[in-house]
Amino acid sequence: MFMKIPKSTVLFSLLLMNFYILPAQSLDSLINQDWRFVKGFQYNMQKNPPWQHINLPHTWNVEDALAGEIDYYRGFAWYEKELHLSNNNEGQRLFLLFEASNAVTDVFVNRQFAGRHEGGYTAFCFEITNLVKTDTINILSVKVNNAYDASLMPLTGDFNHYGGLYRPVHLLIKPNVCISPLDFASSGIYIKQDTVSTHQAQITVTTLVSSISSEATHHVKVEVKDAAGKTIALATQQQSVLPDTAIAFTHKLTIQNPHLWQGRQDPYLYQVHVSLQDTSDKVIEKKVQPLGLRYFHLDAEKGFFLNGKYTDLKAVNRHQDRDGKGSAISKADMREDMQIMLEMGVNAVRLAHYPHADYFYHLCDSAGVIVWTEIPWLGPGGYLAQSYIASQAFHQKGKQQLREMIHQRYNHPSIIFWGLYNEVKTDWDDPFAYIQTLDSLAHSIDPHRITVAATFLENRNNAVTDAIGWNKYFGWYGGDPSEIGKWADKMHQREPSMPLALGEYGAGGSIQHHEDSLKAPVPDGRWHPEGWQAYFHEQHWPQLQQRPFIWGKFIWLMFDNGAAHRREGDRIGINDKGLVTFDRKTKKDAYYYYQSQWSDVPMVYIADRRFKHRNQAQTQVKVYSNQPDVVLYHNGKKIGKMKESQNGVFLYVLTLQHGENNLSVKTGTQQKELTDAVTWQYLP
Repeated sequence: MFMKIPKSTVLFSLLLMNFYILPAQSLDSLINQDWRFVKGFQYNMQKNPPWQHINLPHTWNVEDALAGEIDYYRGFAWYEKELHLSNNNEGQRLFLLFEASNAVTDVFVNRQFAGRHEGGYTAFCFEITNLVKTDTINILSVKVNNAYDASLMPLTGDFNHYGGLYRPVHLLIKPNVCISPLDFASSGIYIKQDTVSTHQAQITVTTLVSSISSEATHHVKVEVKDAAGKTIALATQQQSVLPDTAIAFTHKLTIQNPHLWQGRQDPYLYQVHVSLQDTSDKVIEKKVQPLGLRYFHLDAEKGFFLNGKYTDLKAVNRHQDRDGKGSAISKADMREDMQIMLEMGVNAVRLAHYPHADYFYHLCDSAGVIVWTEIPWLGPGGYLAQSYIASQAFHQKGKQQLREMIHQRYNHPSIIFWGLYNEVKTDWDDPFAYIQTLDSLAHSIDPHRITVAATFLENRNNAVTDAIGWNKYFGWYGGDPSEIGKWADKMHQREPSMPLALGEYGAGGSIQHHEDSLKAPVPDGRWHPEGWQAYFHEQHWPQLQQRPFIWGKFIWLMFDNGAAHRREGDRIGINDKGLVTFDRKTKKDAYYYYQSQWSDVPMVYIADRRFKHRNQAQTQVKVYSNQPDVVLYHNGKKIGKMKESQNGVFLYVLTLQHGENNLSVKTGTQQKELTDAVTWQYLP
């Protein structure tokens, strides 16, 4: 197989800027190395607990959850680390920033309580200035608990609830007056795009400044720089900063003839430089945030528009875990995921079913991938499993998780949609009023973006958010793939004013399972042929493509994900609906089908390539390509041009010879020829 990859795609991650630039007065240090770890009560019950020496990110559920143990360990564990601070840190403020841990976290410094965070997918930050000692060893102790908690989202879910410090931890050393990291663990900087057009953009930059010193005058300078580093807008503000509070500095700036962020077509990013200075113009702290200027809207009839241009959202869902690591993945893992998505032609992603690592949103900003991100409120999840409990604690913690997601991700231009729930199903408490509360809260924090929810139920809950995404699996969980178009037309006719998307659609597929005659498999059975998954998508995409009122088509799923309770396919504990295997090593046939439909990069691929041992002489050769003509060769002999079906698939019925059969295809021009080849055995 051959595919040419454009330089812009290969290099996008190399060009990704560092959005956390700090001058000498401040320091952001990763403290991921040299931790000690122990599960459960052993920390308290033994004088010398059996510590394991680990580095972060870390989850304790790699072996049990990924082995498909339904009762994988969900309880608490302890992490410890030594911190050594020099006398040079005296007179400075110290903070611990956790990018996330799952799910309830208690932090202690020198055996003194620093704070608790509830929620497994957003960052949190505690100030530890008064708890540490300089020029000596400080002990950082962290208790993490991923046990079921009836007051905390998610109550259930078709994925593993990996426990641990599975994202990085930072030690922030800052001056006494600093840009606050304590506002929901955000950057402390909020860039609001008031109005954006091709002629002019007006933005408001709010910076929160915190002090533990006596009252003093400071000023904040905001510069907007273009991609070449040229300052194109500048504003300053001066005011008194009071101790023990956060003061908001607000700057309004205008950018003439802005270069718009146009998704994958042109993901242009400005940089917003925010400098905190004293009255002598000395820079105390400096931060840089991304700015992608864009405007957008949904049309219930015509679909999604970015900067006034219709944009067909060719999208996937993504879970953050992978084989051998669970949720404790690296930046390199995330870059690999993004690269695989871009090669397929993806221009939008739903980050299911919780906020993902902040770094992945930066990748989306730089690559021009539009994002639907959501809080971890979902269901249904098994016998008597509730999605929602109408308790005050559940309400408050859910709102907190929504606030954290929006505050922490506020400046990412890739984010267009705030997701409020997924398949919330309950036979007990009614969640309708709470959905309304969350929708109002999201719009009050960020009136600019679109709220959305994913559902498979027809009820009044679907009428709350700005838009809805339906999770439909015709041809997998009942029905036939041909039904998706009729269903969409019916829904659009019934609800003509509601922008609707396909939030999920997909089918399982094992690269080890193949058959001569395709038939719909049993979803919870152990036989999930790769060919049926490909057929499912070949039938779906042409129907979806013909209906622009479906504003987004989100495949479930980009990569296989861990789900310990599943007993299906070729491996227990895995949801195998991914277009790519859990370890990212194999792209399934359906991946290449979408690449032929979504990508402009020339490609050709022979499908059913892993079905190497054939029992029937007469067989269908199937090829995916985005080129106009494909020529087939059999054992070196030219057979001729293949015929293209209505689904954009090239087909040819061939009679195999006894023994080894070498098949190859060619397309393109003599100067830029594309080829692919397979070998099949026919031994009746």
